[in-house]
Amino acid sequence: MTSRTCHLSPAAGPLEDDNLLCEILLRLPPEPSSLPRASVVCKRWRCLVSDPRFCRRFRRHHRRNPPLLGFFNRDSDLFPFVPTLEPPNRVSPGRFSLQRREGDRFISLGCRHGLVLIRNVRPNKVLVWDPVTGEQHHLAIPPELVIHAENTAINGAVLRAAGDIQQFHVVLTVVDNVDKQHKRALAWLYSSKTNLWGDLVSTPVPFKVSTSDILGDEDDVTLVFTGKPAVMVRDSLYWILAGNFVGILEFDLEKQSLAVIRVPAHMLENGFYQFWIMRAEGGGLGLLLQKDQSFQLWKRKTDRDGVASWVLGRTIELDKLLSLNGNGSQVILGFAEENNVVFVWTHGVLFMVNLESLQFKKLGETRTLSHYHPFESVYTAGNSMPSDIGCNKTKPIFDNRLTELRFILFRVRLTILTKCHITCFLYCLMTSSTYNNFVFVVFLF
Repeated sequence: MTSRTCHLSPAAGPLEDDNLLCEILLRLPPEPSSLPRASVVCKRWRCLVSDPRFCRRFRRHHRRNPPLLGFFNRDSDLFPFVPTLEPPNRVSPGRFSLQRREGDRFISLGCRHGLVLIRNVRPNKVLVWDPVTGEQHHLAIPPELVIHAENTAINGAVLRAAGDIQQFHVVLTVVDNVDKQHKRALAWLYSSKTNLWGDLVSTPVPFKVSTSDILGDEDDVTLVFTGKPAVMVRDSLYWILAGNFVGILEFDLEKQSLAVIRVPAHMLENGFYQFWIMRAEGGGLGLLLQKDQSFQLWKRKTDRDGVASWVLGRTIELDKLLSLNGNGSQVILGFAEENNVVFVWTHGVLFMVNLESLQFKKLGETRTLSHYHPFESVYTAGNSMPSDIGCNKTKPIFDNRLTELRFILFRVRLTILTKCHITCFLYCLMTSSTYNNFVFVVFLF
């Protein structure tokens, strides 16, 4: 990890090995305050956790369990970031600010793996933005897609390449409504590794199977609905199809193929706004259906004959969970797929509800309904680390004030081992909102 090479004597402690210490620090919780807190332990720790290579490893290690930092308001022209964590993990709203150029007209298509996908309408491009690093990648959309861009909605999704935080993929999709009797869903896959768009992928879309009056005179048109971003389940991306046909569009990333999935007819009684695509409990494709004052969690199962069907799982009585009075409506404004959290508006109040643990948090009151794109990412907060403990400083961080830092280090050595075989286990307990009350417990066996 570092350029330093450590040679341990038999009596040397395991934490004197920088490589071993890095492996321990790598397993700190992926919260914005974790590395800044570790950096105040001593100058050596500061050097390790501020190394850009370590920060990249830290993000890569936690890429599949990132914290929910907040959300972007899709419907605002400024596309503001709204933090949801409490101090010291709360990220400043201005920290994730998208810089625009003159003439830009942005439409957010969703967030995933710490990236934001934005369609820039006027230049007919898409923007892949990393709010943590500030990197921007402007991609021209495929020429075949330009033909449809002026007449119908374009949707898409972004994701990191497997095991790589540098490379990414983009999928853009649209429904070709030119031939009303032979509609087709179209998709293109972009790879940052090759800097190229792949070949066109298509699949038929049913016509007049399920209808909706929501779109009025446009009810003969089917769209890849942009009001709800894609959800990634295993190796596939899923969008909602709306309009003449209401269902689900699947893009299989491994096979690079498209498929259309039907939803139960009773879910369409009140329009497609009543259900959301989600990850089912135990894995697989799921749906969240809003029913009166409750949420129904459905899962798509396939039997031994290969026949797929929808099965009802749990029902969450939202009115009892949130102690709501009256029969006010509930509106889902966003879904965070990695944390399994929905943003729910009801009775003029915005809540976050974890569908697995049923823990909830009141975010505040609002009378304005917007589409929220949750932002889940590992933010190392490198710029917020104290500047007076840099690697080139010689002043020790402790100054014999262990009680102020409440730093506890336990070393337990097993003398029965005949060889230098040491098992390290790190347990990090952070109970305070300030660096000076940082509690750090290390057990060494």
